[in-house]
Amino acid sequence: MSQEQLMDPREAKKAIREQAHANRKAQENKEPLSERICETFIAQPEFAAAKTVMVYIDVRTEVKTRQHLPKLLAGDKRIVVPYCVDGELELFLLENMDELEIGMYKILEPKVELREVPAKKVDVEELDLVMVPGVAFDARGARMGHGMGYYDKLLEHARPDAPLIALAFECQLFPEIPTDAHDVYMDKIITEERVIPGKGR
Repeated sequence: MSQEQLMDPREAKKAIREQAHANRKAQENKEPLSERICETFIAQPEFAAAKTVMVYIDVRTEVKTRQHLPKLLAGDKRIVVPYCVDGELELFLLENMDELEIGMYKILEPKVELREVPAKKVDVEELDLVMVPGVAFDARGARMGHGMGYYDKLLEHARPDAPLIALAFECQLFPEIPTDAHDVYMDKIITEERVIPGKGR
């Protein structure tokens, strides 16, 4: 048994989360690797089949997506971005990069004055494909976030037929992540080197 498996699950999660953050921070060439990962995402059949796609906007050391947003907006998909309000993720229909601004914590997010526009609000059940960020993953598709549960709550309500595809650097992959009964597994994880099929839901 590995050291993580011998630990209390909470301690194991904490250790993996800290290691993953350190790995991701130390990752070199994030821009070109992120570009490769985003291109692989766009090349997936799930992307081709989807009409409405949720794309996260990178924060800190995550796989970078923001430089790819203009290309996505120029295509024929409805592009939706999440933003956080009181611990819940809301969904915003993004049509132009000018609709974003740097908000709290230096996070790029939809302008406050646009969020209440009815045409900009998107229900999670409208999503045909969900791009998911994360701190750490394993080859089964298990995901570990920041521990706040924002994405867990959102993904619980995504349609069962809407694939969940996570983006990650290879350095964020671990042999096994402790999971709970309610944890949601990814359908795929895309790294700079490969596409890993997960268990899904």
